[in-house]
Amino acid sequence: MFYRKAAKAAFLPVFIRLLQKVYRGLGTAPPRICYTLSMDITNLTGIGPKRAAALAKAGIHSAEDLLNCFPRDYDDRSEIRTVESLIIGAVQTLRGTPAQAPETIPMRGAKGKSMTLTKAAIKDRTGLLELVWFNQPYLAKNFKIGQEYIFTGAVRQGSNGRLQMQSPEYEAVGEILLSGGRIVPLYTPPAGFSQKTFRALLFQLVTNCKRLPMQVTDDLPAEIQEKYRLCNRERAIKNIHFPESDEVFLQARRRLVFEELFFMQLALFQIKGNARTHAGEVFADINYAPLLKQFSFSPTQAQVKVLEEIARDLQSGRAMNRLVQGDVGSGKTAVAQVAAYLAIKNGCQAAIMAPTEVLAQQHYESFTRVFNPLGITTVLLAGSVPAGERRQVLKQIKSGAAQMIVGTHALVQKGIAYANLQLVITDEQHRFGVNQRLVLREKGTLPHTLVMTATPIPRTLALILYGDLDISIINELPAGRIPIKTYAVDSAYRPRFHEFIRKEIADGRQAYIICPAIDESLSEDDGSAPEKAALNNVLQYTKDLQKALPAVKIACLHGRMRPVEKKEIMENFHANRIQVLISTTVIEVGINVPNATIMVIENADRFGLSQLHQLRGRVGRGAAQSYCILVSDAKAQATKERLQIMAETSDGFVLAERDLEQRGAGDFFGTRQHGLPAFKIANLYRDADILKEAQEAAQNCNLQIKNAVMHRVANVL
Repeated sequence: MFYRKAAKAAFLPVFIRLLQKVYRGLGTAPPRICYTLSMDITNLTGIGPKRAAALAKAGIHSAEDLLNCFPRDYDDRSEIRTVESLIIGAVQTLRGTPAQAPETIPMRGAKGKSMTLTKAAIKDRTGLLELVWFNQPYLAKNFKIGQEYIFTGAVRQGSNGRLQMQSPEYEAVGEILLSGGRIVPLYTPPAGFSQKTFRALLFQLVTNCKRLPMQVTDDLPAEIQEKYRLCNRERAIKNIHFPESDEVFLQARRRLVFEELFFMQLALFQIKGNARTHAGEVFADINYAPLLKQFSFSPTQAQVKVLEEIARDLQSGRAMNRLVQGDVGSGKTAVAQVAAYLAIKNGCQAAIMAPTEVLAQQHYESFTRVFNPLGITTVLLAGSVPAGERRQVLKQIKSGAAQMIVGTHALVQKGIAYANLQLVITDEQHRFGVNQRLVLREKGTLPHTLVMTATPIPRTLALILYGDLDISIINELPAGRIPIKTYAVDSAYRPRFHEFIRKEIADGRQAYIICPAIDESLSEDDGSAPEKAALNNVLQYTKDLQKALPAVKIACLHGRMRPVEKKEIMENFHANRIQVLISTTVIEVGINVPNATIMVIENADRFGLSQLHQLRGRVGRGAAQSYCILVSDAKAQATKERLQIMAETSDGFVLAERDLEQRGAGDFFGTRQHGLPAFKIANLYRDADILKEAQEAAQNCNLQIKNAVMHRVANVL
């Protein structure tokens, strides 16, 4: 009776742990916890306040949340090797017992930092293997003489000539093996959890859910499951973590991938369908000759084709919702200017939103240069605009005196009123996301929407990221563009390319140097050694290069700087008062300095192909030959091949396909951006066939099905 009342109380987790202790003290078995999907995560064995807080921070509050943390990969550790059969350089699994008690040795790291080295030796019938861990002295107490353990790790030849396994994963041999002797799931565990502890937590839940009803809600309609030969969700969830067999695992994964892509497509189709039902301002045709006279070039055939598509949208009577996708330097800004000119000449306002102040400032200068001679007023609205000037700009926007509005996310803040906003342009859309795009659109009375991106996106990824948009592609570069010469080198070449930079500067040119970190504190632990990986950082590189090239004017740029500082540095770089700009990837998109002819990217292995291509696109914008130098000391063959691809092709779409194939959608832009759905299990390159089926199902499902699953669709974007 008391137990039932307590079960309803808020202190249920604490009460259960207390009750379990009481039963253990009496020597009797405690009552079994009733595992359900809705139960609080703190009911699981081994989850105290600290771990519960770490799980909550990762968005895991219930058993269902935990079950939906799918493995990112699997490791086949089913083959158990002996010491004499170990292969140096390979990751292998071994079964053995401690030969002696482990010992912990204090030592000094490469930079004089104090640390510990824990050593142990294990044996099997064929020999001895040495084990080594850095800065984990507590491990010395974890091994018992006579107990058998399974170890998995990379094998190498130690300095003493013995075979050695560094920082292996291990577990004691018992009735159940989770980390060896089987196919092992690999997760992305929250802070405070190792692979081993997180895997054990999932096993506890999955095992108990196999014994007891899971009460899984299956939102995927039965007719779709039958048509596409999909297993039910309960079977899929259980077997994605610890599959019964290879065949069942493939069935489970296919079901969960299909489900994820199906609901994503339904959400995007809903947005696109809503957009198509909205009436849009009908723009009358105009004379474009005055605007075209302001351009210093003739539009390419690709630009003309895209402008015709935009014009048809703007004169169709429905709200335009179009993406313009084009490679670096293909002329998307000019297309945006023509579209804005059409809106303005029809008596409306147009606005363009950029992801950074640096890019917004550049757009402002570009639009002002083209529109001012035509009597069109262009204003800038960004965080760095002084308060007095900002108030004046807001008045101009509200009254309609400002016809072209350029800015950052400041354009969508509360209190900003537009007179007649009928065209909304967002640049580098993947940095905003679907919902943020809609916020700016809501500032007008259902205005037309034009989205631009200079990041070439494979067709499969575009279907997801921009599935709610009509897509136009500018696949042609302006005539006369000189290809950028690209080289992949190691750090031994640094003195040589520094001298090359000095010579280019002597000829009046300029250079960018990109580093992945701002300062030493942002170096990343590579997980295999006590020292931190050598990452070049902006602040130290600036000091070192100034010593190497004392006569050169050098400056650095990074995200910690105030907007006014960034603006001043970019203005000085534009004016060639700064000859070498050392920066983080803050200059990745949109920056246009035609006089810059050299792009050096340090630690190039830390970036994806698409991001490297974006950075390379900052040069090659003038009449002189430009160069891109990719610097990396990475030894992995796959990394070398990836950088060689960069050296061999300048086609952004080819690079994007390879990037998606190698790194997956989540990391496609170098970091996980807000606009890209963070898929739990789907891989858009590997699962292209399932994506096609999911799109077909989403397109063909009837209104009754759509209404039945709307609660799932609403939570997708």
